[in-house]
Amino acid sequence: MYNLTKFKIMKPANEVFEAFVDPAKIKNFWFSSAARWEQGQTVTLRYEEYNAEVVIEVIEVLPNKKIVYRWGTDGQGNIVTILLEELDSSSTIIEITEEGFREDDDELMSNLLDNKEGWVFMLTCLKGYLEFGINQLRGAIVK
Repeated sequence: MYNLTKFKIMKPANEVFEAFVDPAKIKNFWFSSAARWEQGQTVTLRYEEYNAEVVIEVIEVLPNKKIVYRWGTDGQGNIVTILLEELDSSSTIIEITEEGFREDDDELMSNLLDNKEGWVFMLTCLKGYLEFGINQLRGAIVK
């Protein structure tokens, strides 16, 4: 079972890609700290606002095109694929697929909705950062 989220960003694919993999940029829209994302690397991501931390295993990186990672390093956890499709020199479609949801999970619908909400929020923060220079959106979600 998977969740799919798509967003259009009015920036070229190389700028969108660098926003994800560059620790100086990712902190402006998603995680408060990270290392550069490179294939085969394990990266610890932190959300200072939520006092939370997650470890990801970067499985595949194709510059300006694709990033694949697994949440957690124990061989378990969902796999996230970020695809970048450059439409022209000033716009990119981001497609995020998260796989690994269990169909027999009693909380499946709730988990899928929470997951979709998180991706839409993160991509909204990315759009605000890349298109308008706004970096205060990150960490604003309240549950």
